[in-house]
Amino acid sequence: MKTNKLKGLVLPFYAIVAFVFLLTPIAYTVAFSFNDSTKSNAQWQGFTLDNWLKVCERQGVCEAVGSSILIGVVSTAIATVLGTMIAIALVRYKFKGRKWVSLGLFLPMATPEVVMASGLAAEFFNIGLGQGYTTIILAHVMFCLSFVVVTVKARVQTLDPALEEAGRDLYGSPSAVFRKITLPLLMPGIAAAALLSFALSFDDFIITYFNGGQAVTTFPIFIYAAATRGVPAEANVIGSAVFFLAIAIVLIVQVRGAVKARLLKKVK
Repeated sequence: MKTNKLKGLVLPFYAIVAFVFLLTPIAYTVAFSFNDSTKSNAQWQGFTLDNWLKVCERQGVCEAVGSSILIGVVSTAIATVLGTMIAIALVRYKFKGRKWVSLGLFLPMATPEVVMASGLAAEFFNIGLGQGYTTIILAHVMFCLSFVVVTVKARVQTLDPALEEAGRDLYGSPSAVFRKITLPLLMPGIAAAALLSFALSFDDFIITYFNGGQAVTTFPIFIYAAATRGVPAEANVIGSAVFFLAIAIVLIVQVRGAVKARLLKKVK
């Protein structure tokens, strides 16, 4: 009896320890975004809202965030379009070397990031392409592409071909069937792939550092440079804002899904 009671306490204790371990850095980041610090943000100096109200007054913070958003949006758009087309081709069409293409798409995911970053930097140098936004975006598209293909491919494999056949039986042109049947059904997978791609691009440091040189400062590079003299509280503000935005998106998607499920249940 006592043994069963002890076993019943182990899982809750493990869950609490895991949550504390995972959430402590986030709680620290949010708490120190309100720290009334002037230079170093390592020690608590008092509560203030100035860091949130004047986040762009600190030189370089908002410019770095803007660069990260620009690179993330452009890389995500390119990788999502290319990755979706590749995923559909790999699932729906048989062609020579399809297995090798699928295998090759996993290589960027399995390759250590520093190896890929140095290889791309050497390649850009050899072809005479100067470091900047172009090289960073090309590099980000390359490593985001694999994640998009894998995510969208899983969604394509679940589609029922009978739905598209029904559209063609109703004299729908190939483009109309794609726009009105295939694309809407693929949209949840495409949206998930795009969000994952943007998160990877926004958060990347190693590949950006190797291929951007001194020309571009993204938010992760700004944090790295600032860490030598103390990360400013404004960086905590940006990190907290991104965290709350991600939570808001997840909640909106969950609530929307629950409302749709309830409406479908009423119809049935």
